Amino acid sequence: MLLCCLCVSTMFLSWLFVSVMSVFHSCSGEHGLLRAYSPGDIIIGGLFPIHLKTNRTTANGPISCSVNKPAHSEDSTQLHIGYDIYDTCADVGLALRATLQLLKNQSDPQRCLLPANINSALPDPQTKVVIGERYSEVSIAVARVLALSSVAQISYGSTSEVLSQKLKFPTFLRTISSDEYQTKAIAELVNRFNWKTVAIVGSDDEYGKYGSDRLGETFRRMDICIEFTDILPSYFFQNDSKSHTRLATLVGKISKSTAEAIIMFTKDSNVDIIMEAAIKFKLNRTWIASDAWSTSPKVSALPGIELAGQVFGFISRRNEVPGFKDYIISMFNSTINDILEDYLVQFPLCSNWSEESRENDSIQVIVEAMLLCLCLFPQLLKEIQKVNFTVNSTHIFFDTNGDPSIGYDIVYWHMDISTQHDLVQYVVTVYNCEECQSCGLEKYSTQQRDECLNKTVEFLYWTDPFIIILSLLEVFGIIVTIVFTILFTVYRRTPIVKAVGGYLCFLELFSLLACFSLTFTFTGRPTKVSCMVGLPFFGIAFSLCISCILANLLQILVGFSFELNKGSWLKKLNQPLAVVTIVSGIQLALCVPWLYYKPPFLDQEILSLTILLQCDKGSTKFFIAMLGYNAFLALICFMFAFKGKQLPDLYKNANLITISMLLFLIIWILFIPIYLNLVGKYKRAIESAAILISSYSILGCHLAPKCYIMLFRKEINNENAITEYIRKHYEITNSPLKIVNITQIPNTQNICPLSLW
Repeated sequence: MLLCCLCVSTMFLSWLFVSVMSVFHSCSGEHGLLRAYSPGDIIIGGLFPIHLKTNRTTANGPISCSVNKPAHSEDSTQLHIGYDIYDTCADVGLALRATLQLLKNQSDPQRCLLPANINSALPDPQTKVVIGERYSEVSIAVARVLALSSVAQISYGSTSEVLSQKLKFPTFLRTISSDEYQTKAIAELVNRFNWKTVAIVGSDDEYGKYGSDRLGETFRRMDICIEFTDILPSYFFQNDSKSHTRLATLVGKISKSTAEAIIMFTKDSNVDIIMEAAIKFKLNRTWIASDAWSTSPKVSALPGIELAGQVFGFISRRNEVPGFKDYIISMFNSTINDILEDYLVQFPLCSNWSEESRENDSIQVIVEAMLLCLCLFPQLLKEIQKVNFTVNSTHIFFDTNGDPSIGYDIVYWHMDISTQHDLVQYVVTVYNCEECQSCGLEKYSTQQRDECLNKTVEFLYWTDPFIIILSLLEVFGIIVTIVFTILFTVYRRTPIVKAVGGYLCFLELFSLLACFSLTFTFTGRPTKVSCMVGLPFFGIAFSLCISCILANLLQILVGFSFELNKGSWLKKLNQPLAVVTIVSGIQLALCVPWLYYKPPFLDQEILSLTILLQCDKGSTKFFIAMLGYNAFLALICFMFAFKGKQLPDLYKNANLITISMLLFLIIWILFIPIYLNLVGKYKRAIESAAILISSYSILGCHLAPKCYIMLFRKEINNENAITEYIRKHYEITNSPLKIVNITQIPNTQNICPLSLW
């Protein structure tokens, strides 16, 4: 194993060398492939996307170098490990050409597939294993070709579940877990944060499409709502007019979305474009990064990245290899390596790297190098598939699908930093964290995730300006109702009191007093009792009030309907106490089962930073029935009052009752849509306001004018004034009942005191 690690470190030195060159060289020409080569007894092939864009207009010849390190095994047998590395530019076509170049000396019929114009002066040793490619769609194409020659392929970044199908890809292995485990990890993170709604952004390739589909299936099984799934087209990364249109559509969806997290399961080249737009429009969302871009230096270095929001990412679990980090850094600082020294002279960019940036930029390469070298010790495919050992607390083995058992770590981006090397420095993976303790429903964690704070309890405080106004109106209504009760008691023997129903007016005032008092149950901190009594008792009290008005209207209509027979059904209804008992009793019969079977109750709505205390209606059906019945009574009163406008109306009762009932109907018709669309603590304030307006409509329109007559129009508050008004009414209207002498009307004295307006 020591032999393997030392030799593969040489391969990664060359990979670093080519990476330096990638800054200054185009990806590939029409006839050439960007290549790094070193001869050896055993050749390890490499396919890496050093560039991300293909330039097919110019040709570059292969780049060769001779950085060799002999390795000695325990039996002192010297063996040279060579490498043959190609830049694929993340392009399937170039990757296939490079693969055919690696296989051109294999003794199988597929050798005839090689283009005739591919020639090299370098020796043609047999390639034993190929490392790469990073992207799943490229690895899928390469794996099909390598399988023809039974050459093992070990990928360090391809996570697509398709590659686990051994019937299609028998020689493919990888040192990173498949997307099956990554999607499960993402779903578990969403579930742990108790996010109810998410959005998924994928891409139309093997990685993004399969990953997005798997995420969707997992979320549906966990009953997590997916607000939308957007699959980016293949041309998206080109950043042209089509992609701009597609980007605008996606940004519009995200900005209007109520999703608590946006999951982006796509390449970093696509994410780079999206995050630039997120910064521009200050979307400030929670992003979940797949392993393809969770540690992307380009994305994390975007100026103003903190404006995009917070990022949680997933990376393959990794451990640091002791001593290997210093070994790689020493290659840059040492003067004995002529090749690297030469390129440091030619490209001063490298010599300007700080020691800190060299360490942090190398750490990702070091971790992957360790995992890769551990998998390269056996030369044959079957032996590679059987490796099983533990190093640095990491258990390495391949299952029957060629997948490892490494798992994933979670990273969290600190948004107060702007450069990639700072990002890597502050990335904290799961195995370095303390055990996370849930804050519970009544608490939330700080931004530093190091403390649980109590959530603010929200309800209608008495100090709220709106509640102060409502409370003043409630107190004023109670005082006015008590004053009216005193006045009606003092003038109880006068015609004006008898005209509004006599003793019925006291029941009406009592019900209004109850309505004003019940409005206090809708303000302040809600309790179990206040929630239960609020709406049901209001329904009972208000139906009692309307039933008194209805009984009074029936008295007047029957009193002036002289043509009615004694056996008429309308005359039989002229029983005020019976009418009040039956009409209000129906409402009581609706509210008692409501309170018994499914009463209103105190409810807590748990939000991210607050706890909203509110009253749940319990049974919506009983609530609607209560309101509907009161509305029906108000409509009947409105119709009776409107019809009564043709009768003698000294006190304008018909007009005033019509107005009060109309106000009640309008208020509750407006209340329903406002109540249904309103969210938050002010829902109860709207209920209280609706009850206040309903109560004031009767107090002000029906009863207040009577008190005015008692105090300031005493001249019409006597029986003689009423009798004279009735005589003139029938004389002017030329009624068929026109009578010259009022004494000829039977029971006139009995009708006028009780029924006249």
